[in-house]
Amino acid sequence: MDIDTVVRTRRALHAVAETVLAGPQYRASGTIRLRAYPGGFATTAEPFLQVIGDELMAPGHRLTLRRTSCAALATALGLEPGPPEGLYHDGSGAASDDPVDADPQAAQWIAHCFGAADTALRRLAPDTEPVLWPEHFDLGITLDAVNYGVSAGDSYQPEPYAYVGPHTPRTGGFWNAPFGAARTVRELGGADALTRYFDEGRRLAAG
Repeated sequence: MDIDTVVRTRRALHAVAETVLAGPQYRASGTIRLRAYPGGFATTAEPFLQVIGDELMAPGHRLTLRRTSCAALATALGLEPGPPEGLYHDGSGAASDDPVDADPQAAQWIAHCFGAADTALRRLAPDTEPVLWPEHFDLGITLDAVNYGVSAGDSYQPEPYAYVGPHTPRTGGFWNAPFGAARTVRELGGADALTRYFDEGRRLAAG
């Protein structure tokens, strides 16, 4: 699986998360918060939608995320496409009629990364609910002024990566990114490795 395929799929999933899930959810229920879901991600309030692999699920609907657009997907579900209005200035940058074409294998890999992140973050902070934020397409939590999570990829790192981001910069070998620390999920491995990484980041941030 080449990085170009991962990036294309990540951009497609990010666009769907922002303009088909979070935007309609915000207009209906007043929240943009999404969540990890077995095999992908989902809304947290009405309309109840799930992305599983390269498919969008809704009651009575199962739509493929290949050779389509966010506008076409939303129309099929009777929804108004578009991101949440007036809440943030940075997001996917995708227009509703931009092409959406997700590779099944890459979509499953991104879903695996979010699933592993959800498990690790719940171990790190059992009383804190991880949130998949649609503007940055990352699943994260904040503890004691430190952000922990997994991004599906962005301009800093094109593939999924784990991060630890103290609100106040730290120094030392662990802190290898402009915002704190980052390692790719491919390099780290699954939920156990992510848990160890977050635990180490928490210890070093506290020290």
